[in-house]
Amino acid sequence: MDANRWRLDGQVALVTGASVGIGRAIAAELLGLGADVMIVARDQAQLDATRDELEDEFPEAEVRAFAADVSDPEQRREIFDWVEDLGTGLQLLVNNAGTNASKPTMDYADAEWRDIFETNLFSAFELCRFAFPLLSQHASASIVNVGSVSGLTHVRTGSPYGMSKAALHQMAKNLACEWAEDGVRVNAVAPWYIRTRRTSGKLADPDYLDEVLDRTPMGRIGEPEEVAAAVAFLCLPASSYVTGECIAVDGGFLRYGF
Repeated sequence: MDANRWRLDGQVALVTGASVGIGRAIAAELLGLGADVMIVARDQAQLDATRDELEDEFPEAEVRAFAADVSDPEQRREIFDWVEDLGTGLQLLVNNAGTNASKPTMDYADAEWRDIFETNLFSAFELCRFAFPLLSQHASASIVNVGSVSGLTHVRTGSPYGMSKAALHQMAKNLACEWAEDGVRVNAVAPWYIRTRRTSGKLADPDYLDEVLDRTPMGRIGEPEEVAAAVAFLCLPASSYVTGECIAVDGGFLRYGF
């Protein structure tokens, strides 16, 4: 067996929303597989702290950080000005940054639902476009979008979030077909409830937690590292014939019957 199929040595990855939670776990997973990683998030202080932690954990790898709000079109462009100025190239892009405000459809102010789309969907679309000239310079490159089970079925996230994640999954399918000839694979993952800062409030309600677990065949909440492992697989040479897919990381939630 060629062990290099399960390594990312010499590859450079860009991960958005990477200072905490799933994004941080993804960055760590890719670093552990040998990649150099560029992390992007809004909070400069938290981003710097995460970079320092990752550098301590993976002293042989290169960790670079850039503070930016991906919901801002100008800052999205600044991210790739930074990447190009570094001159490191790019083989892997993980669109992980996301936001939500969960409420009934008629209760959203225009600015609220538009911000959800700007952060979850439009940023990923534009970052893919900015990344393409760099990714297509390689024989094999990979994009992974972090979607959600809410983009595949109804859950209690609010309709804008589910719509944005469904579009993110569809974008992976379209770009996978369009960019296959350029050596760029595009896939997605769809997590269910994962133990992060964002989910801690709802999961702290014992009744709500019981409802979630009752709908999850594996009977537990997922961990960020479990999403990160699925993302990493889609980045590896070992998955070189996988494109346009959406892998649910959901403990069986989407397969639940009665």
